[in-house]
Amino acid sequence: MAAMNAGLKWIGGLTLAIVAGLVLLISAGDMLVAQDRAAPAAPAPQIAAQNVLAPSAAAPAAVTFSEDAADPVDLAPGQALPPTPVMDTSPFVIKRVLPIEGPIRYGEWHWDDSGVPPGPLVITVDLQARVISVFRNGYEIGAAAAMLGTDNHPTPLGQFPILTKERHNVSERYGNAPMPWTLRLTWDGIAIHGGSEVERGYASHGCVGVPDEFASRLFAMARVGDRVIITDGQMTGVGGSLG
Repeated sequence: MAAMNAGLKWIGGLTLAIVAGLVLLISAGDMLVAQDRAAPAAPAPQIAAQNVLAPSAAAPAAVTFSEDAADPVDLAPGQALPPTPVMDTSPFVIKRVLPIEGPIRYGEWHWDDSGVPPGPLVITVDLQARVISVFRNGYEIGAAAAMLGTDNHPTPLGQFPILTKERHNVSERYGNAPMPWTLRLTWDGIAIHGGSEVERGYASHGCVGVPDEFASRLFAMARVGDRVIITDGQMTGVGGSLG
């Protein structure tokens, strides 16, 4: 009986030890779960300079650079690239305007074609602003105050190709008045030309009169067929269309 009691005590003690061990394991598991929920996530492993991942490190999100962006674009695994913005390279989209302060005064002109790539020439004239602008490949390279027509002899609106270039033209209609560096726009006498006093109080019979130095530079660059656009109060800027 004593031996049996000793055996029962030993079995009971083992049982108690097993139960106690299980309790400790369960408590430790609860503590681990609690720690996992409360502790902040461990920082991601560092990536070596050669882009070799540390052992067991997860692959990072893909990083790429768009052609026109200075900052990287973060992409999740499997995410498609966003559309890359593309600069409009059309020669009829304004890419630059000359840095002219204030309105252009009569007799004033500006010209800067340094560094501008070759391309089609587009000339604009606005009747309200009384300004002629020259664009090459979308870059403004010249601007000047222009002498324009009157209500009785208006400067026509619209788009005109340069029909002829006449270096020493004279106007037979108006007493052989000199019209050097003529770029003819219509067959009935409308043209861009020099030889005029571009001053307040002066007007033309519909032509676009410009300072001689400006006229000579434009004449040297323009070609037959280049487009001239005459508007009345139309405004635009960089990114706008010359059409």
